[in-house]
Amino acid sequence: MPFLPLVSIIIVNYKKKNPYLKECLEAIQKQTYHHFEIILVSDYRVNLKYPKLRQKYFGHYVGPAEKRDIGARMAKGEILAFIDDDAFPDPNWLKNLVPHFRKLKIAGVGGPGVTPPGVGWQEAASGWASASPMGSGAYTYRFLPAQKIYIDDYPSMNLAIRKSDFVKVGGYDSNFWPGEDTKICLDLTHKLQKKIIYDPRVLVYHHRRPLWKSHLVQNGNFGLHRGFFAHILPETSLKPIYFAPSLLVLGLCYLLFFTVLAQPPFSYLHFFGRLGLILYFLCLIYNSFWIINKSKNLFQGFISIPVILITHLWYGLRFLQGFLFTDKLTR
Repeated sequence: MPFLPLVSIIIVNYKKKNPYLKECLEAIQKQTYHHFEIILVSDYRVNLKYPKLRQKYFGHYVGPAEKRDIGARMAKGEILAFIDDDAFPDPNWLKNLVPHFRKLKIAGVGGPGVTPPGVGWQEAASGWASASPMGSGAYTYRFLPAQKIYIDDYPSMNLAIRKSDFVKVGGYDSNFWPGEDTKICLDLTHKLQKKIIYDPRVLVYHHRRPLWKSHLVQNGNFGLHRGFFAHILPETSLKPIYFAPSLLVLGLCYLLFFTVLAQPPFSYLHFFGRLGLILYFLCLIYNSFWIINKSKNLFQGFISIPVILITHLWYGLRFLQGFLFTDKLTR
């Protein structure tokens, strides 16, 4: 028998006028899998009408985790497909994610959020900073299609969850933002002992925060919450890669202090610190050529060096704040 579960596409929105939201809804209408409904949960009423669209609005700000929980309660589908209001799906998005849910061990499916083609240079630079090896390390698959793997942590910009499993873990934790997706993925994979699969064909196009302010605010918030999660949710967040930007910050502070103001107490530490910094910048240069090769854009390769350096420093500072000095984070 054909496997045709109803999919509830849940979008959270914040603005009355959001050009990306219309782009998202238009792309959903072009899905090759047709058994779906759309639930839009907004702070304010949005004057858009599309087939299969239901809307819930509040007249005031409501956090994204709470919005997703409300959307899930409204949903009639067996599968909850979460997508951000600044993303839009590939036509085969639903067609490619639905078959995974034939297997009961699969609780969730994620896919890449690729920077849309044709965006401005500031948004493209933000996107390449995330999609490159020096920007995201082993997590570039979140931003560019890669091989199919099992994962234990994935952002809600492109994440589908079996509704029965969503209910079992109590949905999203509205105390955290960003980071509510980390918490629910941990619950699905550790509490329920189920799997989340990453499939590169489950693709959406996700707009980036342009340089500089909004890009740094977003990445600083990611660092703050990841640092906090590193000591309260070590199963998924206590990983060396998340500490690397903070080590860069501490290393630079050490080198600057003992180069300008004092003699280094341990000469070998100073030597290895300088060597590490040289290697870091060599990696940034190599990464810039990687971006040039992928993007076919010389400027994007060169601008990536300061973009990634500044992003790492800000993320690292905020990670330390979350890890060492923050007892509780709320939305």
